[in-house]
Amino acid sequence: MPDLSVEELLDLDRRHVWHPYGPMPGRQEPLVVESASDVRLLLADGSGELVDGMSSWWSAIHGYNHPVLNDAVRDQLGRMSHVMFGGLTHEPAVRLAKRLVDISPEGLEHVFLADSGSVSVEVAVKMCLQHWRSLGRPGKQRLLTWRGGYHGDTWQPMSVCDPEGGMHELWQGVLQRQVFADPPPVAYEESYADQLRELIERHADELAAVIVEPVVQGAGGMRFHSPAYLRVLREACDAHDVLLVFDEIATGFGRTGTLFAAEHAGVTPDVMCVGKALTGGYMTMAATLCTSRVADGISRGEVPVLAHGPTFMGNPLAAAVACASIDLLLGQDWQTEVKRIEAGLREGLAPAAELPGVRDVRVLGAIGVVQLNHEVDMKAATAAAVREGVWLRPFRDLVYTMPPYVTSDADVARIARAVCAAAREG
Repeated sequence: MPDLSVEELLDLDRRHVWHPYGPMPGRQEPLVVESASDVRLLLADGSGELVDGMSSWWSAIHGYNHPVLNDAVRDQLGRMSHVMFGGLTHEPAVRLAKRLVDISPEGLEHVFLADSGSVSVEVAVKMCLQHWRSLGRPGKQRLLTWRGGYHGDTWQPMSVCDPEGGMHELWQGVLQRQVFADPPPVAYEESYADQLRELIERHADELAAVIVEPVVQGAGGMRFHSPAYLRVLREACDAHDVLLVFDEIATGFGRTGTLFAAEHAGVTPDVMCVGKALTGGYMTMAATLCTSRVADGISRGEVPVLAHGPTFMGNPLAAAVACASIDLLLGQDWQTEVKRIEAGLREGLAPAAELPGVRDVRVLGAIGVVQLNHEVDMKAATAAAVREGVWLRPFRDLVYTMPPYVTSDADVARIARAVCAAAREG
């Protein structure tokens, strides 16, 4: 195909490319990105650059075109791009598994490498179900979570997304009915902790696991909650023989100010999912980590293997760049950088609290959220941010940002102004 003009690209895009959460054919015209470097996206239409306030859906924590990550991919490409993981292994995958075990909450010893965050949650659920089945308790097959959550778009993850008002409401009556607590309050409330304890006790015989996003609920509403609830869940799960799963796909690798959000509570789950920032936004990869208790339980069963095996499991290119990304993160004072971004967002988003239609403004780590009291006009809000030179992706009643950790103070201020402008226009 010869070089295409921007107009030709958009025409073909509209007719053939199905974008996430969009109709077919497309009704909104996407921006065409020609290249990306540092924290900037260069637009193909010649209109200039946009500061990326989204880290490419929270994954590009080091920005774009980073020389260390580029070198890791090039070096691995010269060795091998892929080899099947069934019956074979290789250094990048082994190194990555060891790094994840070393930096994760103590007790998570075993690593299953998956294709994406949603698949890692599928694997986590399968681990829990198979654990109990192998131990002769097949009736423990339901999951408990709290409302306001989001865990992915594949089947089991959809079942633990918020069933009312969430994007998966369409599938009510088809998905398995899980057990839901109320959304977790921001501050610790003993009455809510009692609700969690009571639900776990009441449903213990049928619960395989509790699964939650620790401290920050992501695409379900960008809500924050007290870390103390994680300790409540850990204690109640231990008391009633229920496994505990933390979905750290959005929160892992420093986003909330600790390397993993579980550290805010000093809690180790039985299973933990990571993804998004795992490869620094370079390639799709995720991982499901579990304790020896979970792995040993599965190994005792009539089918003593975990029945899951993606074709591109342990992809060497993705594993190599993931190792490089983790080393790059831990080789610098990332906590100071996240605190710096947090301070800049607090200052820059403070004026949004005075805007008409704004319900709440909240910041935690490198996350800034402006919540409206109405559904955001996505087209108008996006256009307002673009006029400020920033790329944002508002949704539902939220205008938010999760910038790369390398974002300068000046660009953090620009992002904050764009969030305010988007909230004003949206």
